[in-house]
Amino acid sequence: MEKFGAELILDLHGCDPGTFTRKSISRYLASLCKLIDMKREALYFWDDLDVSVEERQTSAHTQGTSAVQFILTSSIVIHTLDQLGAIYINIFSCKDFDPNIAEQFTVDWFGATDCSARFIERI
Repeated sequence: MEKFGAELILDLHGCDPGTFTRKSISRYLASLCKLIDMKREALYFWDDLDVSVEERQTSAHTQGTSAVQFILTSSIVIHTLDQLGAIYINIFSCKDFDPNIAEQFTVDWFGATDCSARFIERI
């Protein structure tokens, strides 16, 4: 069967929560896309920056930043869990990329001490 894309799923733990800012995540996405040769499109964030104090997330399993970086061939989705020092990333593209390079760069960027990676080819 013909391959129509691939998805790299990264679960990172023991990360530096100081890297979970919009500025750091934006720089990470720009650098990652350059490294794996992806054309960036729109970038969207969701976090508590513009949310009233009463509506902010406080649970360890929900407090953090989410981002979607659209790329010409699909998307990169990020969810951070600030209190837990964890980040979950999905890199999906119909264009080939090296999952090992993307994984190592991501581990290094966020200072992860543990990473679980799964690579799925879409047919």
